[in-house]
Amino acid sequence: MTARAGQAFDTGRAVSDVETLLAEELPTDGAAVQEGDPATGEWTGTRGAGFRIIPIWEGEDLTGVYSPAWNEAEEAATANLAQVVGELDRRWGPHRKVCMRVPLFRKQAGTPMPALFQSLSDMDCYGDLTVWGPTPTEGRWVAVSVNQCDGDAPMIMTAAVSQFTITELPD
Repeated sequence: MTARAGQAFDTGRAVSDVETLLAEELPTDGAAVQEGDPATGEWTGTRGAGFRIIPIWEGEDLTGVYSPAWNEAEEAATANLAQVVGELDRRWGPHRKVCMRVPLFRKQAGTPMPALFQSLSDMDCYGDLTVWGPTPTEGRWVAVSVNQCDGDAPMIMTAAVSQFTITELPD
């Protein structure tokens, strides 16, 4: 699924990936483009006008995994996210939550939404966002989340950086 498949979770690496992403130059215009590893085609990120999204961790494939092992995988992914959130809270202060419920319903209805949310939806990244912003780095906004696109898919942790405010979309 992503170029992060098979890598063990490491909080320091995940936080470093977020900081590197935050420092990168963001596109100023253009449609959102998904990027993939040239050799495997696995997703390495998405970039669009004023934002960038990358995978920072991918768990094990859950094909054929059922409760309680499935629940343990979900709990481990949530714990990994909590470690990243804790470290970023120490750096930037308290986070806020941005629910991805509205983007899910907008995608199902074919209703337009901001490019960042559309891109997250296009990759089936519907995990609620944990958001900081504006950060000291050019007033950018940062979000991290974890989710899976279906019951057999691995858990994926993503990070997004945006030049624009990341707030919950109205119903």
